Amino acid sequence: MQMAPQMGYDRAITVFSPDGRLFQVEYAREAVKRGTTAVGIKAADGVVLLVDKRITSRLVEAESIEKIFQIDDHIGAATSGLVADARALVDRARVEAQVNRVSYDELIGVEVISKKICDHKQTYTQYGGVRPYGTALLIAGVDDKKPRLFETDPSGALLEYKATAIGAGRNAVVEVFEADYREDMNIEAAILLGMDALYKAAEGKFDAGTLEVGVVSLLDKKFRKLEPEEVGNYVQQILEKHKGTENKE
Repeated sequence: MQMAPQMGYDRAITVFSPDGRLFQVEYAREAVKRGTTAVGIKAADGVVLLVDKRITSRLVEAESIEKIFQIDDHIGAATSGLVADARALVDRARVEAQVNRVSYDELIGVEVISKKICDHKQTYTQYGGVRPYGTALLIAGVDDKKPRLFETDPSGALLEYKATAIGAGRNAVVEVFEADYREDMNIEAAILLGMDALYKAAEGKFDAGTLEVGVVSLLDKKFRKLEPEEVGNYVQQILEKHKGTENKE
């Protein structure tokens, strides 16, 4: 029986197909596209990460699902894709951050740690017996006097953004950002923009209990997650905004 042309190139070994594709990497990207929607936005005074955790059962404790992680005092990361893969990469990033402190007695740069994670991801596209990481990370932080936001792809590619999204709702979110993003907005405006984009991506299925928000401020250069009460206040503003729009329609 003759195998389909693709089958020889998407087994356990990651090799190029005759038309220059790496099917294992493409499958890893599909895993990210099926993941929860994660959003990153740079503001004038910091950077914001938001994730809609998309809880499918009311029996699940929402607090047990973690999609935004602290890497170092001044760096956070949001994930989409395979959660276990993301956790392994976050643990590696935390170790890299601590090694930099011990070796150089200074905080690691946001771009430096993003490149280290991408270098590690890239090695898993080269060798037999391993598979690419089925997760993408949005890495956000502050370098000196500048907020930074990077996206790491399963292939190991790295891009810096002003605002972006990963996961199932990426296209809907980016459409909102293309229309409404402003470089001079503050952190509060960025959170509201991110939530507005998530609201549209989720087609109105919006709940404060399923949202996670992390911010890094230029003022204190500290990463923190917003408390549920703070998230609830922002969600209420978005619901009221769209309630008014629906009534007009």
